[in-house]
Parts: sequence; structure tokens; C-alpha cells
Amino acid sequence: MRRIGIDVGGTNTDAVLIDGTTVIHSVKRATTADVTTGILDALAALRQHPATRGKVDAVVIGTTHFINAVVQRRHLQKVAAIRLGMPASAALPPFCDWPSDLGALVNGEVFMLEGGHDYDGRPFMPLDTAGVRAAARRIRDQGIRSVAISAIFSPLDPSGEEQARDILLEECPDIAVTLSHDLGRIGLLERENAALLNAALRDLAATTVSAFRKAIADSGIDAPLYLTQNDGTVMQAEVATQFPVMSFASGATNSMRGAAHLSGLEDAMVVDVGGTTSDIGQLRHGFPREANSVVEVGGVRTLFRMPDLLSIGLGGGSHVDPDTGRIGPLSVGYRLTQDALVFGGTQLTATDIAVAAGLLDIGDRARVQHLSAGLIKAALENARQQLEDNVDRMKTEAGEVPLLAVGGGAFLVPEKLTGCSQIVRVPHGDCANAVGAAIAQVSGETDQVFRDLSRDAAIEAALTIARDRAVAAGADRDTLKTVEVEDMPIAYLPGNALRVRARVAGGIATPDVRDAA
Repeated sequence: MRRIGIDVGGTNTDAVLIDGTTVIHSVKRATTADVTTGILDALAALRQHPATRGKVDAVVIGTTHFINAVVQRRHLQKVAAIRLGMPASAALPPFCDWPSDLGALVNGEVFMLEGGHDYDGRPFMPLDTAGVRAAARRIRDQGIRSVAISAIFSPLDPSGEEQARDILLEECPDIAVTLSHDLGRIGLLERENAALLNAALRDLAATTVSAFRKAIADSGIDAPLYLTQNDGTVMQAEVATQFPVMSFASGATNSMRGAAHLSGLEDAMVVDVGGTTSDIGQLRHGFPREANSVVEVGGVRTLFRMPDLLSIGLGGGSHVDPDTGRIGPLSVGYRLTQDALVFGGTQLTATDIAVAAGLLDIGDRARVQHLSAGLIKAALENARQQLEDNVDRMKTEAGEVPLLAVGGGAFLVPEKLTGCSQIVRVPHGDCANAVGAAIAQVSGETDQVFRDLSRDAAIEAALTIARDRAVAAGADRDTLKTVEVEDMPIAYLPGNALRVRARVAGGIATPDVRDAA
């Protein structure tokens, strides 16, 4: 398949064309304030290469639109929260642990009703169907267009959430409904928070995906659109409009997947040095290690599928203190080509240091000739120290491990770091994020409790469900591989109960395979 991968970063928008597993051409353009213009610029530059003018089978975009909206408190809509769990959970209502400014923007109305299940899967309380119907009518009268429904232990039995959704759609046919069990795991508040954030982004998701489609069409490309998810796989554009939160950390994840593809290493540490931040993570079997703890997004605690990453304020556009050589955490971001000294600006950046040190050849080197050798040495030493300390924090083993250095700011990574067996640099590494988007696969996942089955039978049943979900999401069944399997006996449940989490991934199915399926 010939695929175009696009990754929209805080500083640059990168685009690549891949034919099979080979990178044909890559380009880098400045990210624009409206983002879409930057994508059009990148696509126009990419299409100038003769080899990129043929048929394209898919366009895959990684975007920071949705996480930026939460962090910057912009483009969020009012949401109604319906929690099924009374009389329990009354002490901690929805939005109770949100930052006050974000809660004020998103909190439309809260309804706490009877329903939900106990920890062993038994009904906790019968669903208050009359209460759900009354809530639906009030939501309709208030003009709220998005709802998040969460129920106690719904990952074990989602029937309560699904029944409440059906009632809502009867009363409000055009409303957007997010069910918490589709996003999170056991842990009511964090799972509910993920659903609430998702519901607050539904209008933005529809607008953004529509803009992406128009940018692709305006570029003369006729191909299906996919968006990358935060586990290194893709989702169809239609699914992305329903689950925008699934793309929250996709940029760094794309870089890690791209680094694995370009280097051929599936188990290594990765540092992706961009214009604004450096993201550090670990590859396991070619995919980012997944975080097993609560992840905060914009100050909101969530518990859903996210990569285990550490971001530090070190990048090519980072400010440099002219007195101490300290780099970051502030950055000029996408204004690098206007504000950096080598481009005629007035701000000393890490890029200026690299040009003065002879590590980089861009801009006008004469503009940084006045920088002292002591300042250059201090700045590069500060970058090395930041990277060493934080790579060590993310390692899970005491010995030395290989480190893949990618991203447009990878020139800040020295040739030797304590704790790293080697520093691996790859062709097209400055566009590894777009490569990761282009090669991204389609995944399927299940997290379910099985009873009265042997361990092997329960795991196989979970894998079967995960495979079917991957195919339904657009994967080619013949290419599916198991990414992760985790099982845990549940001693307090009868019937030899076993909770199994399974994830599989495979290549995007071609149109003829999709039609046959």
C-alpha cells in the first residue's frame, strides 16, 4: 500500500509517503495557527516530488488538536454527566476533582441515578429508567448536545450504560453519547473523567475531521482518512469523531513507532526531540510501553489506554539562558524561523547553540559567531544532563540499553549517554512521527471477565474478541498479531473467574479485502 503519513506537532507539520515499508519522500513545514493550512502546505510540498503523484491508498494523520483543546481550555462544549450508581458514590459527584476553570467550561448538568453493578458483576441496583428519561428530557430542554454516561463497574457489565443510552436517544435522537466502558477501565472517577473529556470534544472532533477531509480533497488526493491513536495504531475518521480522546498522546507514540520501523529495533528506549519538548519512552515489541497508572490530562485524572511517556521542556526551539546555558522549558515553538538568532530574530535558542557548535547547518551562522565557547559548552552539557537523568527515570532495567534518537531536534542528543549502550540515528529520523503515522496498524482490544473456562480457553476467547474488533475497525485479518495479553485470576468471584486483557494489531485492509469482509 502507498500511504501518506502526516503528524502535526507544536512546531512543525511533517508528511511522508511510504510505499510498502519504504519511505519514498518526506517534507517538513511549519505548523500554522489554524493547523489545516500547515497540512495543506506539507501535502503540496510532498506532491511536488514525482514519485508521490501516483495513487494513494490511505492518508493517516496524527494531531494535537484535541489534547491542546483541553490544555488550552478552548473549543470545549458543555456536557451533561449521567452517573449510574446511587445510593453509592454520592460523596464524589462528577467533576469533583476537575480544575475549577475547566469544570466551569464543561459542566452542563449532573444527574446521579440508581443503577450499576457490583465488583463481582451482579446488579448493584436496578436502573432508574424513569430517572434517565426525565434527565434526557431536561438535557433536551437545556439544549445540551453531548452526554457522558458512567456506571459503577461497567467494564464488567456495560448493560446499564447501554440501556441508558438507548433511552437518551429515544428522547434526543441527535445527541452525542459517550459510554465510559468504551474508553476506560475499572476505576469509576478516572473512567468517568475520560468519558466527560471525550464528550466535551465531540463538536471539535467533527469539525476537525471535516477540515482534514477538505484539506486532503483540496490536495487532489482520493483516499480514506485515518487518525492515529495513542497506542500506536489507527482508527477510521468516523471513529475518531466519536472517540477524540483516543488520539491524546498520538504524536509521541507515532515517533516511537516510526523509530522502531526505521531502525529495525523493537525493544529500545526512544527520545523524540521536537521543537518544543523531548518525549522519552520505551519500546516493547515495537509498540510503546503502556502506562498502568493514572494519567493527568489538563489537570484531570484519567485511566485509559495511554503510552508511558515522560515529556521535558527540551527542544530545538527551547530558550537558552545566556548567563547559565540552561535550556528550556519555554520555547519559541512554531515561530522558530522568525525568533531564533540564525534566522534574524532576537531569541537565543537551542538551534542557535547547535549551529554555533557546528552540529547543524541552517540559517545564517554569522549571526551566532559572537556566542562564547563557554556558553556553547554549558548549553550542550545541560542538554546531555537533562537527557541522561530522564532516560534513566524511564528505564526498567539496570543495564545499558540502546537509545533511538529521532525528531527534528535530535542534534541535541550527544553520541554517548550514561546508561545507553549506543545512540541510534536513522534516515528520515527528523520525520519519524510522520513515518509512524504512515505505518500505523489497526488494533482491537478486549478487557473482560471469563468464567468456567480454563486459562488457555479464556485467553483464546479474549483474543478472538480482540481480533473481531480489529477487523471491524478496518484491519486485514491475515496480518493480525498479538501485541499484549494480560490475565489475572479474580479470587472473590465464583466459577474460576479470570480477567483477561488482550490487544492485537494488523495492517490496514485494502478496499477489496474490506468489501469481502
